[in-house]
Amino acid sequence: MDYLKKYGEWLKYDKLPEDIKLELTNLKDNENEIKERFGADLSFGTAGLRGVISAGTNCMNIFTVRRATKGLALYIIDAKIENPSVVIGYDSRHKSDEFAKEAANTLSQYGIKVYLFNELRPVPEVSFATRYLKCTAGIMITASHNPSKYNGYKVYGSDGCQIGPEIADIVTDKINNLDLFGESPKPVNESLINMIGEEIEDEFLKAVLSQRINAEASEKAGESFKIVYTPFHGTGYKPVMKAFKAIGLKNVYPVEKQCIPDGDFPTVKSPNPEEKEGFELGIKMAKELDVDLILGTDPDCDRVGIVVKNGEGEYVNFTGNQVGALLCEYILSQRKAKGTMPKNPFVVKTIVTTDIIRDICKNYGVTMFECLTGFKFIGELIKEFDEEGEMSYVFGFEESYGYLAGTHARDKDGVVASMLIAEMAAYYSLNNKTLYDALVDLYNKYGWHQEGILNIVREGLDGAEQIKASITKVRTNAPREIAGFEVIALRDYSLQKRHNFKDGKTEDLKLPKSNVLYFELEGGMWVVMRPSGTEPKLKIYVGTKAESKEKAKELSDNILEDVKSLL
Repeated sequence: MDYLKKYGEWLKYDKLPEDIKLELTNLKDNENEIKERFGADLSFGTAGLRGVISAGTNCMNIFTVRRATKGLALYIIDAKIENPSVVIGYDSRHKSDEFAKEAANTLSQYGIKVYLFNELRPVPEVSFATRYLKCTAGIMITASHNPSKYNGYKVYGSDGCQIGPEIADIVTDKINNLDLFGESPKPVNESLINMIGEEIEDEFLKAVLSQRINAEASEKAGESFKIVYTPFHGTGYKPVMKAFKAIGLKNVYPVEKQCIPDGDFPTVKSPNPEEKEGFELGIKMAKELDVDLILGTDPDCDRVGIVVKNGEGEYVNFTGNQVGALLCEYILSQRKAKGTMPKNPFVVKTIVTTDIIRDICKNYGVTMFECLTGFKFIGELIKEFDEEGEMSYVFGFEESYGYLAGTHARDKDGVVASMLIAEMAAYYSLNNKTLYDALVDLYNKYGWHQEGILNIVREGLDGAEQIKASITKVRTNAPREIAGFEVIALRDYSLQKRHNFKDGKTEDLKLPKSNVLYFELEGGMWVVMRPSGTEPKLKIYVGTKAESKEKAKELSDNILEDVKSLL
């Protein structure tokens, strides 16, 4: 069996560190675990690498990091770029600093200049630094909001955007042709490794602060407005707190236990701002201090979640769709009112993000574009229109709590989003409204939209096959009715085709090829099914709209329940 052969080759490698050798030796009687670790190679996609931290070809370790970096180095060399350079950042996860140093050493062996951050930094700052330093590429060691056993390796192009499928495929080919234990061509060249720090963060924060819309609002409300903030043991504490201070907020209360960088994330089950559980300490503080807004950023500070006091005084968590819709309405309405709307403005959302954005953009005469899930696709649209100079990017987001205003970064930015959410909340507070009140106003204005999501977890190699099989089953037996609603059309992004069941016509889809099924239901409702690109999950999304909150939720729940039966 191939995985047993690979396992044996690792044990025989004479330069294998003792701790890894001991870890593998202890697996000798556990064939299932050996298969999980060696039954495949950790795949390098457009989001880079992501896997469990352990020994094996299907895991995150110094060898898989080294091999991926060699592949990137060879791609850069083949591109014949003069004086190539790469910026490297890392978060608070276990071995992040070690993997970052490994990547830096490897690049130096290929004669590539490296800018290595001197301490943990958030994702958007690395994206920004790639652009600011005019680097050939950027690397971020992170697994975002995954559980503590994971880590990852994300790659950016010179534009600060995650590399797209075409470049990822080229780098993958380079990686696949490399011997995992093969030596690099030259010794480590320390002279090529340059440490960077506060000077980059200062420039990054200047760019973030340039996105303020109502500077007077946060300054005027700064004496009285209160926020509880948690960085979930990650990278957000320093830059987010600096941003809050810069906009004049004087009553920001950090959750001290969660401000300590720690890859175990000891105070939460999961460092995911989508989960209310992680906000328990923050909610306790908020009750004691009578605070209306609790804000949290995930470990690499590219996502933001909030908990808000509702009309009954209860603390409720907002979804990414709700926060994104509030920000979109706030940014567009205030820019229009102040006369600061750029020429030919546009907003971007993903295909699984709330459709209320269509109505908001239409109301303000702003063009809306849709893209596949993944912020790299939003970044590519920013780049495309930036180069053409015909349209101006204003805002983009995805339902999974990722937002970006401005073009200083080309990935989700939890720092600029935190600042704008705080400014927005301060602005509404001056009008005696909370963000909960603003959300109710939004739905009353545009209709009650409800988005639902179902995550089906299937871990391991077998789980990945089960997820593929589930989507294939639905694709080959596409339903014509879901929860009593007629399916108008099916968009199959793997075929790049949209088939209309009512008239039998098929048309081409312009978005890239992806294993995604999109069912258009009567009444403007929809269902999307896709495998997660970062976690072992089959993700199912639903979007509904009705005359009331209760009816919209009822429709969403019924549709999700019926979709379960399809699987």
